[in-house]
Amino acid sequence: MAALEMSSLLQCPSKLLFPVRHPYFNSLLPYPTPRLLYPRRQTFQIFGAKRTGKRRYPSEKKKLKLKQKEALSSVTNKFEGIWRLSKLAVSVQNDPGKDFLQVHNGLLQEIAKVLEFPVASMLPEEAFSVVRKSFDARKVLKEAKFVYTVDMDVNKLLSLEPRTYDFISRLEPKVGLIEHIPCEQIGRDLMSIVRDFKDSNSGILSREQGHSIDSGDSHKCSKARKPKIAVVGSGPSGLFASLVLAEFGADVTLIERGQAVERRGRDIGALVVRRILESESNFCFGEGGAGTWSDGKLVTRIGRNSNCVLAIMNTLVQFGAPKNILIDGKPHLGTDRLVPLVRNFRQHLQLLGVDIKFGTRVDDLLVQNERVVGVQVSDSTNKLQSDCKKLEFDAVILAVGHSARDIYQMLLSHNVDLVPKDFSVGLRVEHPQQLINSIQYSGLANEVCSGRGKVPVADYKVVQYVSDEDEDSPFKLESTSRSCYSFCMCPGGQVVLTSTNPSEICINGMSFSRRASRWANAALVVTVSKRDFDMLNFHGPLAGVEFQREFERRAAIMGGGNFLVPVQTVTDFMEKKVSVTSMPPSSYRLGVKAASLHELFPLYMTDALRYSIAMFDKELPGFISKEALLHGVETRTSSPIQIPRNSDTYESTSLRGLYPVGEGAGYAGGIVSAAVDGMYTGFSVAKNFDLFRGDIESVLGKAQSGGLVKAPKIKDDDRTSNATPVSFRKCLKKSGSHGRALPDDYKLDWLSIV
Repeated sequence: MAALEMSSLLQCPSKLLFPVRHPYFNSLLPYPTPRLLYPRRQTFQIFGAKRTGKRRYPSEKKKLKLKQKEALSSVTNKFEGIWRLSKLAVSVQNDPGKDFLQVHNGLLQEIAKVLEFPVASMLPEEAFSVVRKSFDARKVLKEAKFVYTVDMDVNKLLSLEPRTYDFISRLEPKVGLIEHIPCEQIGRDLMSIVRDFKDSNSGILSREQGHSIDSGDSHKCSKARKPKIAVVGSGPSGLFASLVLAEFGADVTLIERGQAVERRGRDIGALVVRRILESESNFCFGEGGAGTWSDGKLVTRIGRNSNCVLAIMNTLVQFGAPKNILIDGKPHLGTDRLVPLVRNFRQHLQLLGVDIKFGTRVDDLLVQNERVVGVQVSDSTNKLQSDCKKLEFDAVILAVGHSARDIYQMLLSHNVDLVPKDFSVGLRVEHPQQLINSIQYSGLANEVCSGRGKVPVADYKVVQYVSDEDEDSPFKLESTSRSCYSFCMCPGGQVVLTSTNPSEICINGMSFSRRASRWANAALVVTVSKRDFDMLNFHGPLAGVEFQREFERRAAIMGGGNFLVPVQTVTDFMEKKVSVTSMPPSSYRLGVKAASLHELFPLYMTDALRYSIAMFDKELPGFISKEALLHGVETRTSSPIQIPRNSDTYESTSLRGLYPVGEGAGYAGGIVSAAVDGMYTGFSVAKNFDLFRGDIESVLGKAQSGGLVKAPKIKDDDRTSNATPVSFRKCLKKSGSHGRALPDDYKLDWLSIV
């Protein structure tokens, strides 16, 4: 009935003028559900994990049968190798808690059920190892549970408990639940992988011939020297590209406009305490990139169990990350752990001979015969650029972040192709963390204990699709669609300033490893595209950049200057009013000012946000609250441009010798995907200069679309709720996001909350 009622409302937007009965309450909502003043919308809500059982399509059933048949035929010897047991659910009462990552009695009981072994206590813990542990608190479950993936070493199990022989003999593979792995898979860090390549190709580094670039005419280095590579930017992509090349023996210079993490931390402290913004050393610029002062999320949409992602994760562990990131279902580090990790990374690069130049800004590229031959740099603390230097290199890896807007302008001066791409803008909403805990966990909320309890600090991911298909639209637009979704949710975090210009206001969220803050914040953003840029008279390759700047300037004006952030309660935003006297506290330390955020964006964007927030409140009763505070503005969710490059060599298609990589180039959307892109680019450049002859894809797998992040798929382990008949692929196609590089945190297949 609720679905029919909503369908009726969507078919007749005028009905939205009247209050809509909330499905979780008997009373009417205290505010009118916003009327959509833009063309009539059809709203898709993706509730769906993968269809299961009778809900599967015939083609899906056929595909599943084939997979099952292949799994059965692939097992040659059940008594060798590893059996991987997945989706082992242990109740909170029977589990030691989120921080315990070893085998315990409660888990042994679930393992015994799979093996049909009668006495769980007789199973030796030493024969099992935890591969993955996550927390499932979906409302559809009778109780919240920890969900495990466990590897069972058959040889060890039989040697410790021979009576399990008969039970293993009856064990059969089952897709998604039981898998046989012929040999143990040992996760390796990137340094080990490169050294293995060097050992197997030891003759390559010692041979006496020039290094050539695999593009057009050859570009030779002298026999006596190593190829000189400049890496511009020390974010994840720059660090990992530098690591690969340095391990292969290249002469690497890492150029960073910002400062090392030690000084960068002091500069950020000066901003927070004394309101002094260093334009080149702040929350965006500096060693480690923007992600260093963030939540440090390591979730990714490019395959958590893929070899390339595991290589990144194992490398992070080598540099000081806790080993639980290899097991945690939603790994994150937090700023307090990222800072020493980045410092260790830097020290390792220096031991390899990498020349790191902090406080050095790249002002221009040196180009000869349509090839990059070096860079022109200056002291980033000197705004006059009076101390310019020209440095020659054989290749330049451009690994800047998407806030380096001056780099985009410089690239245009060299006629480098820049392609505008869709991204998202919106506001950052902040709730009391205890409220989110109560909404998500109900009776288990008291088990959070500010990040020190049995269950994780509660978070959420929400998305609302709004599709415009009215051909009689007064705007005369083509059929379009928008997605409004939560982005970069920071449980137990705080709102921080990410502006790089004092006349602009841009914010983000960050948190520490324990996530112990009193607040939870997340961006609520709506997708925008070239059509939106055109409506504000912004055109050309950098139209998206100007679009961002426009709203950052508006937010600064609304805040009144001095880095004050404009805010509005969610209830006021829904009712289009401002209550100056009843403002809830904010975690933003530079001060807030009540403002009419409902007037910040064009009306169609504001209405999309308001309508989506009303839908979010149905998923999270209490999301709309007087305690919830919206902060403006969040504009830098992903790069507004993409720099086209060759999918095999990673070289720019318009300027030889230039290798655009990572988030700023439009090929990544978070720490892990940026690191993966930098890693593959490093291998590609090393191969182009004949530093190795191996096949990286045989070890790490094929890079997705040459660095592009593929559209998300609905997976069982994403822990979403019931599927709808609406085709997810169809919705995704309409949203215009297929094939674009989207943020890691942008997971379209989440609507039910975990």
